[in-house]
Amino acid sequence: MTVKELTYTYRGGHTALRNISFAARQGELLSVLGPNGAGKSTLFRCILGGLPDYGGAILLDGRDTRTLDQRALAAHIAYIPQIHRPTFGYSVLDTVLMGLTRQLSPFRSPSAQQEQQALATLEQLGVVHLTYRNFAELSGGEQQLVLIARALCQQADILVMDEPTSSLDYGNQLRVLRCVHDLSRQGYTVVLSTHDPQHALRFSDRVLALSGGAVAAFGATKEVLTAELLRRLYGVDAALLDTAYGPTIVPKGGEDRVPLDG
Repeated sequence: MTVKELTYTYRGGHTALRNISFAARQGELLSVLGPNGAGKSTLFRCILGGLPDYGGAILLDGRDTRTLDQRALAAHIAYIPQIHRPTFGYSVLDTVLMGLTRQLSPFRSPSAQQEQQALATLEQLGVVHLTYRNFAELSGGEQQLVLIARALCQQADILVMDEPTSSLDYGNQLRVLRCVHDLSRQGYTVVLSTHDPQHALRFSDRVLALSGGAVAAFGATKEVLTAELLRRLYGVDAALLDTAYGPTIVPKGGEDRVPLDG
């Protein structure tokens, strides 16, 4: 997926994105970083077809995504939201089978073969034991893994994830991110937004940093995710250290407290 000079202005006149250009490669995990209001959500809405009246271009295999209908776009891009609250009490299996919607004719139920595909995906992610549980009753980490399974059943090659760890405890954050990292190594293109630069440093191949709707940095994680970038994005003084467990971001001590915005 290639994004070229993407610009978006809302009807009220606010320009949320300014000349955004980057590429997401097959088999890589790209993290989108930036403070609140940086343009991350608007960027994802443009990629997913929700805001088609943008300037510039979003290309899949050289083809402008605005020439694709939703079914064709879903053949390439699967979206995994940060929170999913179903209206009805669907089982985990039913939730995963929703990923097959684009492959089914209207009013047609999934076949036995497609159900086996869904079960195999749940097995792959280590949550097949949840198959017949009510999705709404699962923990946040379990729900996120089920939503990833649903996206995989969609058989798209690009996974777009909106802050997949935002409501999870520490253990589930790591489980989900390890799962997502493994999927990138299996050949999926993963584009995810995160508020935690430590997650980007630990799991991402490349980083797209946004500030004020523009690109603040883009490139290999270890090259662009620096103390200076963290200071520019978040107003935080921090050091990046190599440890026995991998690179780590260490913020300056609490003697100089960072005031909350607003």
